[in-house]
Amino acid sequence: MTSAKDPAPGPAATALRELLGLLHQGAPVERFTGLAQQVRAAGAGPAEQALVEEAAQVALDIRRTLDQHRRREAELTALFDTAGDLAALRDLDAVLRAIVHRARMLLGTDVAYLTLNDPAAGDTFMRVTDGSVSAAFQQLRLGMGEGLGGLVAQTARPYASADYRTDGRFRHTPAIDQGVQEEGLRGILGVPLRVGTRVIGVLYAADRAVRDFAPDAVALLSSLADHAAVAIDSARLLEETRAALVELGVANETARARSEALRLAAETHDRLTRLVLRGGDVGDVAREVAVLLGGALVVHDADGAELARVVPGTAQSDGTAEPAGAAVPAGPPGTAPAEALAASRAGGRAVAVDGVWVCAVLAGPELLGSLTLGGRADLSESERRLFERAGLVTALLLLLRRSIAHAEDRVRGELLGDLLAAPVPGRVRDTGSQTLRARKLGVDLGRPHVLVVLHCDAALRSRLAAEAARHARARDGLAGLFQGRVVLLAPADSPGALARALAADLGQALGAPVTAGSAGPAAGPEELPGVHAEALRCLEALHALGHTGHGAGLPDLGFLGVLLGDRADVGAYVDRVLGPVLEYDARRGTELVRTLEAYFAEGASLARTKDALHVHVNTVVQRLDRIGQILGADWNTPAGALEVQLALRILRAGPAARPGEPFRSQH
Repeated sequence: MTSAKDPAPGPAATALRELLGLLHQGAPVERFTGLAQQVRAAGAGPAEQALVEEAAQVALDIRRTLDQHRRREAELTALFDTAGDLAALRDLDAVLRAIVHRARMLLGTDVAYLTLNDPAAGDTFMRVTDGSVSAAFQQLRLGMGEGLGGLVAQTARPYASADYRTDGRFRHTPAIDQGVQEEGLRGILGVPLRVGTRVIGVLYAADRAVRDFAPDAVALLSSLADHAAVAIDSARLLEETRAALVELGVANETARARSEALRLAAETHDRLTRLVLRGGDVGDVAREVAVLLGGALVVHDADGAELARVVPGTAQSDGTAEPAGAAVPAGPPGTAPAEALAASRAGGRAVAVDGVWVCAVLAGPELLGSLTLGGRADLSESERRLFERAGLVTALLLLLRRSIAHAEDRVRGELLGDLLAAPVPGRVRDTGSQTLRARKLGVDLGRPHVLVVLHCDAALRSRLAAEAARHARARDGLAGLFQGRVVLLAPADSPGALARALAADLGQALGAPVTAGSAGPAAGPEELPGVHAEALRCLEALHALGHTGHGAGLPDLGFLGVLLGDRADVGAYVDRVLGPVLEYDARRGTELVRTLEAYFAEGASLARTKDALHVHVNTVVQRLDRIGQILGADWNTPAGALEVQLALRILRAGPAARPGEPFRSQH
């Protein structure tokens, strides 16, 4: 506050004081230059005017220096912030977006963006933008040397253009010009992103108005570009480190898994080896493998017959739950999926089809059977190898079983040959030792036995012998080659039924006709040579009658069987042919047998038959119809009529009939 005695300050002093205030306020440049005019208007002298103008110029210099310091401080702050971002690098995209945004803010441009080089494509592509509004611009790709950015990427030098649209220094392309025009850019500055001597991309700052970029703007953008290059290279190294750690983890996990697989394989090998050495069979192996793999396992042989089935938790007959992995009796024959078995056989590995795993059991190229695993949609590599190892052990057991079976079949064949050999004159057959040998093989010769002679194409005889041996073992019998033919001996009461069953089953197994002639049953070993001779004659009769591929016993051949048999039972023959009619007469008091005798005696003439019987012709017709209902429609065919007439003759001449009385059936 001035006193009354102090003189009032002059215009110059007032102007100087105001200059200091403008500096403090950071006022616009126009305010500084306007003070000199105010001093002149206030009537200041030339000296004062010169003083004020000089002071205004100094104030402007001070103001510019302060602005530079502030700008430099902001730039340093931005660089420090960027360095901090790099130190805490987590997300490369976030760091690059921050760098591009800071470039735009510090340089005061409308747009900032960053492109990265693509060595594979030989160009550079847009990675991050800030302030951009054009989708086409944001998806630009620049070839090396194309446009401003392509030239920067190619030469590794910064370039600036005050007005890119009219700048002829750069190679313009329609795609780049269209993107730049759609974004509305004029002034563009681009600096390279360098990692060592290698250029990896370009950082840009651009305005939508014509602009000359000063050297300090180029330096600032270059500093930010260096930070961006460091961020990108650090991210690359970090990603490589992470990938290496992941690979190391995978390698460790793979090593651990392989170690576990080796341990499991060794343990499985030891368990299965001990099992085989203890005399375990296919069912025991199936039980072990089912427990290890946690699924249901079924074992089939090469023909599809089920050898063993292991179903965890199967219910027993008493209603209790069977322990997991318990072996249960084999079920009905079944086969693994054909396509899966074929694939496993071809590739030598287990395969999965529709959630079922199948492993072919092989001995070289020979298929011995298959393993089928259910309840496990997926198997690890170690579990798959375990399943395949079970196939190898099963193959070993099946080969061993086959070798034992072959040896046993030879022993059975030798015994069968001794039983069927014709007795040597003057030498007593040692049936006692034969019976003892048979008992050791599980064959009881004290039971009635039927003998079947089998015939097929010569090329299939060895297969027929093997199949016959399998059937014989299943029936507690014997089978083998005797006098060049396959022979089977089994406990049975009906020769015809056994022969028919064998002809059908063996024919299906071989895929070719099998003829079976049978005879018996034999009451003891001493009767077997004669029974064999009868079965052989039955087989020859089947071929002579054109019945190849069928099975029959001598009784099934009618009167021909009676003629061929050494022990013809004529009573049984009459009973088989006429028994139903004899029973009908006995039960109803009718005269059907007498009508038959008269019918054939009169040459099958209805008129003469009714005269011989003293009945009406309709009565004869009705009786013959009744006979047809009892004996079947073919009774009056030539073959059927022959059988009936022969049975009538035996009936009247046989020892079981008294003169003048009909034969009475045993039924």
